[in-house]
Amino acid sequence: MAQAELGSTRFRFSVLKPGDQANGTVERAIIAETPIAIEFNGIGYAVMMATPLDLNDFAIGFSLAEGLIDAPHQIFSIDSQPTAQGWILRVQLPPDKAQRVIDRARQRVSESSCGLCGMDNLDEVMRPLPQVSATMDLQKAAIFSALNDLRAHQPLSVATGTSHAAAFCAPDGRILMVREDVGRHNALDKLIGALAANAIAASSGFIVLTARCSFELVQKTILANCPALVTISAATDLAIATAAKHNLTLVSLARPDEALVDGGIGVELQIR
Repeated sequence: MAQAELGSTRFRFSVLKPGDQANGTVERAIIAETPIAIEFNGIGYAVMMATPLDLNDFAIGFSLAEGLIDAPHQIFSIDSQPTAQGWILRVQLPPDKAQRVIDRARQRVSESSCGLCGMDNLDEVMRPLPQVSATMDLQKAAIFSALNDLRAHQPLSVATGTSHAAAFCAPDGRILMVREDVGRHNALDKLIGALAANAIAASSGFIVLTARCSFELVQKTILANCPALVTISAATDLAIATAAKHNLTLVSLARPDEALVDGGIGVELQIR
């Protein structure tokens, strides 16, 4: 089945018009949202509501975000299979990593890969994070260039008007890689997984997200050692505080005409 067919389905709708205007019909592509059960070494770990595209990237990024692996080569195999109820994503880890799964395993059902669903204590949610060690001379022109070009790299969003995108950009703003999903956290996991699978260091560029900036997205970006995160909607107070504490430059409410910058010490933004 083609990627586009997995990402969306076409539906026919009746179009209602106000007053005396004639009603009509329209056919639109609607984004796919399906349960994806993730298993590690046969242990049911999580059920995520996601779009069944780029599932290998999703498996790698999710495994990294959960701390189950340290690098993509530590995954023996990834197998994804459709079922009548959704998809099963089976990930096989070596024995020395399987213990991490056993230690952290829990049955979870969430609306998206938020990174917090199912955690059973505050210490686990607020676990220590490393400092972002990557540095970059990032100019504002690069940010606005990426924002202006992003739409052209979102085929699923163009077709459905529903998906989120996570884009990895070179320091000059060129968009190098994009992943889409119905969930903003899933899209970021897919992007981080794709970067890792292709041996592209997240430290070598910056990330743009078509989403509000919550704590979990900042957390994932810090763990990837990416020096700057740009989001098109506003950031939460915890997201801002966490980014500043860990040297992540955070740019939020980023629109074609302006953006808000909360600067970490790792990135020097040339505001000119």
